[in-house]
Amino acid sequence: MSDELKRITYVEDEPDIRAVAELALTQIGGFELDVCVDGFDALRRTPDFRPDLILLDVMMPGMDGTETLAKLREIPELADVPVVFMTAKAQRHEIAAFLKLGVLSVIPKPFDPMTLSSELRDIWNMRILKDQGAPDHAERTA
Repeated sequence: MSDELKRITYVEDEPDIRAVAELALTQIGGFELDVCVDGFDALRRTPDFRPDLILLDVMMPGMDGTETLAKLREIPELADVPVVFMTAKAQRHEIAAFLKLGVLSVIPKPFDPMTLSSELRDIWNMRILKDQGAPDHAERTA
């Protein structure tokens, strides 16, 4: 797994949100992006793209984000790719349930396009620190 976040698969069914996030992630963030319009599209395209991270909308028709996550995890080369959910369902209990599914973090909608890339980099860097054995916030403040 790379220490630098470069390649992101972004899965979002809403065209307007997708366009804003795509612009933010490519123009501001400089990421190489593969944009998928739904979970089925993500299952078809993501294995070949080999992303460092998957940014996945939760509420989508046909196959929602949690179902998409489960199916992506069944693909051996994607089983360990970190996933960040993006959702308007950002109540504390919902976020806790998403984290129990193994997602790295949850970004609430609406999001700020000017800070989306830096937020993803921060999430990525915290994962690297944790993987290297740095204590998490709860351990540092205990």
